[in-house]
Amino acid sequence: MAVCRPPVSVQITKCRHKKNLPLQVPLTEEIWMLRCLDLARMGIPKAFPNPLVGAVIVYEDRIIGEGYHTCYGQSHAEVNAILSVRSEDLSLLPLSTLYVSLEPCSHTGKTPPCADLIISKGIKRCVIACTDPYYEVAGRGIAKLREAGIDVITGPMEKQANELNSRFLTGIAHHRPYIILKWAQTANGYYAPADGSQRWITNEWARIVVHKWRSREQAILCGTETILADNPALNTRYWEGASPLRIILDRHHRLDPKYQVFDGTAPTLVITSSPDHFFENKWICPENEDLPELVSRLYQNNIGSLLVEGGKKLHDSLIYYHLWDEIRIITSATNWEEGIKVPTYTGLLAHRYSLDDNEVCIYKNPYL
Repeated sequence: MAVCRPPVSVQITKCRHKKNLPLQVPLTEEIWMLRCLDLARMGIPKAFPNPLVGAVIVYEDRIIGEGYHTCYGQSHAEVNAILSVRSEDLSLLPLSTLYVSLEPCSHTGKTPPCADLIISKGIKRCVIACTDPYYEVAGRGIAKLREAGIDVITGPMEKQANELNSRFLTGIAHHRPYIILKWAQTANGYYAPADGSQRWITNEWARIVVHKWRSREQAILCGTETILADNPALNTRYWEGASPLRIILDRHHRLDPKYQVFDGTAPTLVITSSPDHFFENKWICPENEDLPELVSRLYQNNIGSLLVEGGKKLHDSLIYYHLWDEIRIITSATNWEEGIKVPTYTGLLAHRYSLDDNEVCIYKNPYL
């Protein structure tokens, strides 16, 4: 259960009659919704495949309750926010505004409908960042609240709320995981040594950031060539949190138990066309199964997000099929005389920042 925060207000100072007097200014809808989004992020990654949702209950510019969806199958944000209200403040609920980053559900799933709880508590005003496109909600939650006489406002911070739930929304729109391609490259555009040897490109800070990225996704996808060349562990040992599922493409049974991805330190799935593959947790797939079929099958098995860590052939194929939402590139300051050139892609630059002498660029798919 979320902890109730102390009263929040903003103090400004103006000159009035030649004296500085503090004036309390009411906070805007966007400020409260920003708090909802901050809370929602705390559900990463355990809320998946459900959306990330935060809720705040405000009485006269004071937060009396707040919460977020902590884990799939458990109470939703609105429930946790109401449960966090102190007993002495319960009488204020009908006089308060509920802010929530996503439309409250109106159906019974793993938990009862949040819309019914809101109505039962006598809340008279609700501000919602965005509607929920899931077919069992899709405006029904808002309609139910309005039918009960609740004043419902939609739209504050809608773009930011949708961006936060890009993984959830991608699944609904495209019936596949949210796919992030990640690679490191030299300053002159080399992706890996040409001879298949292992050679570090990035610095220590970049490696920590990559482990943070891993901790926020449900699965990591990696091809055989990368395992053979780099023998990566594909876990989150440099960052707090559980390691995601490691999915290894080993269609032709070229790997053996000596590689780190089979060390048992993180859940692992092998995709192979060989029934004789030594690894117990495996999918047997036809050799001609293409990537669109594969990623669709992953989504059907509740994989809502996928960080693809190579190799070059796998990245090229996903780019060819437009099966990507983000490309995250870490560029070092070093130059190589030769190597494997980076994949070719078209992307919209969304973010850029530095990690000492490394640069991180994040691109979005312009065709989606």
